[in-house]
Amino acid sequence: MKNLRKHIKGILTIAFASTFSLTGLAQNNMTETLNSVNMNDIQASSVPVTSPDCLHVKVPRGNFDLAANIYLPIDFEEGKTYPAIVISHPGGGVKEQTAGTYAKRLAESGFVTIAFDAAYQGESGGEPRGVDRPINRMDDISYVIDYLNTLPYVDSSKIGALGICAGGGATIAAAPTEKRIKATAGVSTFDVGAANRAVGQEEVNEILNKVAVQRENEAKGDPILMVPIIPDTKEQLPAGAPEFLVEAVDYYRTPRAYHPRTTNRATFTSVADALRFYPWENLGTMMTAPLLLIVGDKADTLPFSQAAYDADNGPKELYLVKGATHVDMYDKEPFVSEAVIKLSDFFNQNLNNR
Repeated sequence: MKNLRKHIKGILTIAFASTFSLTGLAQNNMTETLNSVNMNDIQASSVPVTSPDCLHVKVPRGNFDLAANIYLPIDFEEGKTYPAIVISHPGGGVKEQTAGTYAKRLAESGFVTIAFDAAYQGESGGEPRGVDRPINRMDDISYVIDYLNTLPYVDSSKIGALGICAGGGATIAAAPTEKRIKATAGVSTFDVGAANRAVGQEEVNEILNKVAVQRENEAKGDPILMVPIIPDTKEQLPAGAPEFLVEAVDYYRTPRAYHPRTTNRATFTSVADALRFYPWENLGTMMTAPLLLIVGDKADTLPFSQAAYDADNGPKELYLVKGATHVDMYDKEPFVSEAVIKLSDFFNQNLNNR
């Protein structure tokens, strides 16, 4: 983890430390920062929600709903039941991006899949907007499983879970105590806790002190402080930025995968929840579902998958995709196809043959 720490040290300074006031990047007009984006390209880059095999649904979550897309198997038949896979998107993403790509591809392999927007984000409900807490994302998964159990075409004894990037960290953290998950997988898994703590304890404490002040100010009526998740443009990337951060800007902030509902903003106070997040802490004691970790062998975030693999005492596999980086696994071929084949085999073996 020492090498990874060297790679990602300073990310909080990039994303948060320069935006402690309500000026600067937090006030940027997104239309201005994306003025070179071709809107036709943007629309073409998203997984369509109007295709015949996709159902747009609302998942009850307490006093608001999660927005989700269900993809049905291509050979879907009324009266039959199918194994289902819950798919969680990366941090800052929405269901129409890489989560939707994997959902659609796995549905083609015979699964009912559901990709959802995290609470407080995308089309999902929840106020204030932009809250991004790992524990919320873990709870989201359980609410989605609740919903799947109400569907007559889902076999409730055959539910798996897949997460990409930060969605992978949340999915793997949820699996040890969410026993309805019978098979768990992560693609380019990211530990937001370790990544944020990598700036060092002194800076962590400084940030937490600023969070405390901001909470007090907001409780007194000040505006909620929103900060960028990643730089808005390539030009805002600092020299020597980690590869996965450079890739993320290219994926989220250009026509490659930009979506109008990816605001690239989170509440500043959410960082405290990221800092106290230790997603692998229950893998060695409570995890009973088999675990598959897929990651590119060129990814600078590979140590996160390795750490999760090392922490788990159950059936597990760490699968390396040769030549792929962290974000390559989001949408690039042949890497996605290789991952989908591996995931299909994994979920078939652990859901259909259990």
